[in-house]
Amino acid sequence: MKRKAFSLGYTVRRLMAITCVVGLAPGDAPLFALQTQPSSSPAAEESVRLPPEQIDSLVAPIALYPDPLLSQTLVASTYPLEIIQLQQWLDKNKDLKDQALADAVKKQNWDPSVQALALLPDVAKRLSENIKWTTDLGNAFLAQQNDVMDAVQRMRKKAQDTGNLKSSEQQKVETKVIESKPTIIIEQANPQVVYVPSYNPTVVYGAPAYPYPPVYYPPPGYYAAGMAISFGVGMMMGAAWGGGWGYGCGWGGNNNVYINNNNNFVKNSNVNRQNVNRQNVSNRGGTSNWQHNPQHRGGAPYGDRNTARQFGGTTRGDTLANRQADARRNQAERGDRDRAGNNDRRAGTGRPEQAALRDQGGSSGRQQGGGAGARDAGNPGSGDRVGNRSVSNGGGSRNSSAFGGGGGFSGSGARASSSRGSSSMGSRGSRGGGGRRR
Repeated sequence: MKRKAFSLGYTVRRLMAITCVVGLAPGDAPLFALQTQPSSSPAAEESVRLPPEQIDSLVAPIALYPDPLLSQTLVASTYPLEIIQLQQWLDKNKDLKDQALADAVKKQNWDPSVQALALLPDVAKRLSENIKWTTDLGNAFLAQQNDVMDAVQRMRKKAQDTGNLKSSEQQKVETKVIESKPTIIIEQANPQVVYVPSYNPTVVYGAPAYPYPPVYYPPPGYYAAGMAISFGVGMMMGAAWGGGWGYGCGWGGNNNVYINNNNNFVKNSNVNRQNVNRQNVSNRGGTSNWQHNPQHRGGAPYGDRNTARQFGGTTRGDTLANRQADARRNQAERGDRDRAGNNDRRAGTGRPEQAALRDQGGSSGRQQGGGAGARDAGNPGSGDRVGNRSVSNGGGSRNSSAFGGGGGFSGSGARASSSRGSSSMGSRGSRGGGGRRR
């Protein structure tokens, strides 16, 4: 009996000791079992799809832009860091005008969609001073391009139904049936002159289902009597553009945004930096479907895991394990593409343009590969050239918290923001945009 009592007491004391040890363990230890359980909805963690009402509000400030300007703005919004760099550069080069401005900005290592914004200072200022909205808009466009273009059409229909969207001396508005669907087209009245419209979304569309972005809009007294939309001073496209606008809206189907390969800015970029990721092999009369170029993302995080994985980047708050896994996956995929291209060359099979695209894609992937792979492996010397470039303090520095959590965009601050790739995106809306009343 004594032996049994001793055994029972010993067992109880051991259980109590184990309980105390568990209680004193680090706070994360009791959660280990929970962390090892599979997620109940992994798809929800991989992709965050915005509802139509939220996308409507995101596009509201630009939905009434002429189609070429709309597409250019959407493309540029996918490169938020370069937009801030552009605004800082413009603040330092206020004496440059017209052709001299176009020639100077072409020398900057930015995506052509951002370079061309130098000739549209009102648009560049609005995007840079409201970088949180710009980043959210760009992320939505990358993840849900078709939904974004559909939202533009919904907002145009609202403005048209309220009588606030119609043709004028600055723009031509017409409705066409494209693939059995009514589509509202907005074009410049004069192809050589662009007017940037300014309007208050609440006035032209009505009350929002989802709050409109906190972008500054001119007060009611700014507009001419009976007008809900005002236009700034017309900007001459001139010889600097060459071959028309660089981007356009291919309404219908997947609502593709296309690029004009004859545009001076696009040609300049293709010749000097060979950014092959931006183009498809197919070329229709000097145009091709636009594709995002992650080399110009500059380390800014993407909106969801699927988009980040597609372009070899990171998301907000991404873990080191996820970044390393994506780096290994991207490296394996690049190796597969390189091997496939080598096999085609040795066998002499396949269409030449397909083999060329694979070769270029592999090379471009290696150039950007440092972006995810080298940074994740702790090799800062292999980061991409955009993210590791020093950025001076300037007009856009007050919005730098969107990338660096409050740090400025000079020197190591920009480099740290790029190499981490997971900094929080947040910014307050700033007053900007709007042109003079006509």
